[in-house]
Amino acid sequence: MLLAIDTGNTNTLFAIHNGTDWVVEWRIATNAARTADEYAVWFHQLMEMQGLKFTDVTGCIIASVVPQSLFNMRNLARRHLNVEPMIVGEGDLDLGTKALIDNPEQAGADRLVNVVGALTRYKAPLIIVDSGTATTFDVVDEDGNFIGGIITPGINLSVRALHEAAARLPRIEIRRPSKVVGTNTVESMQSGIFWGYIGLIDGLVNRIKQERSDLKFTVIGTGGIASLFEGASDTIEHYDSRLTIDGLFEIYRRNGGAKR
Repeated sequence: MLLAIDTGNTNTLFAIHNGTDWVVEWRIATNAARTADEYAVWFHQLMEMQGLKFTDVTGCIIASVVPQSLFNMRNLARRHLNVEPMIVGEGDLDLGTKALIDNPEQAGADRLVNVVGALTRYKAPLIIVDSGTATTFDVVDEDGNFIGGIITPGINLSVRALHEAAARLPRIEIRRPSKVVGTNTVESMQSGIFWGYIGLIDGLVNRIKQERSDLKFTVIGTGGIASLFEGASDTIEHYDSRLTIDGLFEIYRRNGGAKR
């Protein structure tokens, strides 16, 4: 079985693939100070709950945007699972896509993995909207290459900023409000956050389309809270919560780690 680890700025996803499909997924808050041994205790307990053992894991692939966490993830794979992990961004991995930007080494591992995952199911050119700690817009040309994008603060950062910067504004639940014009503080904030982000997403996607009118894009939404926007955005055509882990599996397969 393959263990895929996606370390984001807020959460880290562990997913097990049995060669045919994803068996189980777990999330834990990203903490750069958490040691490999601490991860092992947590992971062992969850594996046992699913009737799995460490020895069931025969391969591991890791994508991380938190360099400090990578050391401990690598040690988890080596010391506790007895496998040498494949690291996205290290070595001469065949990703199946190229970063055609000013400084290709600056392309985040998560963004490239999303591109790979999207290309397994959707025809390029693509716009991938990933709603996480940051909301990113990744643009993929007709040849399946990452040609640039947009980075904006994520919706949770905006909620936190409102609460922390304005003494009388509470921390609110992110949800789709029943009406646009709120009649109390919480409703007004929820409307501003939700519809503000819908406006941001649709506005930026449309600007990308205007700037690259030579390309006929398919637009995909992914990330932790992307499903919240389903049915509200006019520009997102598909919602795919497994884009990242599917990309990790495809990279592992392309580099001789698994058969599809």
